[in-house]
Amino acid sequence: MPMTELNVKPIVVSGIQPSGTLHLGNYFGAIRQHIALHDQHESYFFIVNYHALTTLHDADRLRTYSIDVALDYLALGFDPDKSHLFLQSDVPAVNELAWIFYTLTPVSQLDKGVAYKDKVAQGLSANAGLFNYPVLQAADILIYGGHRVPVGADQKQNIEICRDLAARFNDRFGRGGTNTASEQILPIPEPYILDDVAVVPGLDGRKMSKSYDNTIGIFDEGRVLRKKVMAIVTDSTPLEEPKNPDTCNVYALIRLFADEETRLRVAADYRAGGYGYGHAKKELLTLITDRFAEARERRRELAKHPDDVMDILRHGGKRARERAETVMERVRDAVGLITTWNT
Repeated sequence: MPMTELNVKPIVVSGIQPSGTLHLGNYFGAIRQHIALHDQHESYFFIVNYHALTTLHDADRLRTYSIDVALDYLALGFDPDKSHLFLQSDVPAVNELAWIFYTLTPVSQLDKGVAYKDKVAQGLSANAGLFNYPVLQAADILIYGGHRVPVGADQKQNIEICRDLAARFNDRFGRGGTNTASEQILPIPEPYILDDVAVVPGLDGRKMSKSYDNTIGIFDEGRVLRKKVMAIVTDSTPLEEPKNPDTCNVYALIRLFADEETRLRVAADYRAGGYGYGHAKKELLTLITDRFAEARERRRELAKHPDDVMDILRHGGKRARERAETVMERVRDAVGLITTWNT
């Protein structure tokens, strides 16, 4: 199929890692935007269980978290009739493309990886999978002909590596195989920087992250949710004293959930004095509970029908494999890889 047919309209591609329970940082940093984008564009959203193996070596937990991510997306409004939701491992050709990219990637480029260095600094194992993460991520994007990749600013470097690989591949192999003229075999994707992505503080005030064990799960409820909210770190300003909402972790979370009227009211209460952090935490608890109430019920219903969820992932994976194979046929031809299984 000519590449012009592949690129009729922009394709959005993104993945989310099933390395733990999804939390408020995941929701405000990615999932909320993914749900909005899948209404507007042809898109491929996948559960990156190959990537999760860089940090998670527990088979039962990986299986559970992978299905949990699907449940979360569907409960939060992802419509599989509008877009594709699937497991990364349902498209094994992504590793074939990654290997081709490994042969084009200078080690010196990966040595400069900020995300890799940050994760190792957090105590994660410095394994080869973590080091080569950006190469597999590039394959994730380019195997579907992705044009736009929704990312936060901290992922921009990885997208630059992806763009470099696409350009390097096109330059090296544009005349390969049956191509008679230099052409763009792979698109050069653009980062879709999510300007409204908030830095979501965790229970300890640092960025909310599974690595810091400071998260509030999207679907936490009851005593579990209350215990976490009440554990959010605050300063020691007495109840009767005025407080600065702009430096408070609790208020930073309230801002994410509340409408403008509520934000202004709570901020005024902070500054007036006589309003304690316990009051603010109760406000936050109510806001979190209310925001996800309907989604929580949908998730309970979905969880009762695991076969339906698997059917959604199976269908999404089938569509993704078809798309990937269309790209890989051209890639194999360009680099000179001979296969007999599909002839």
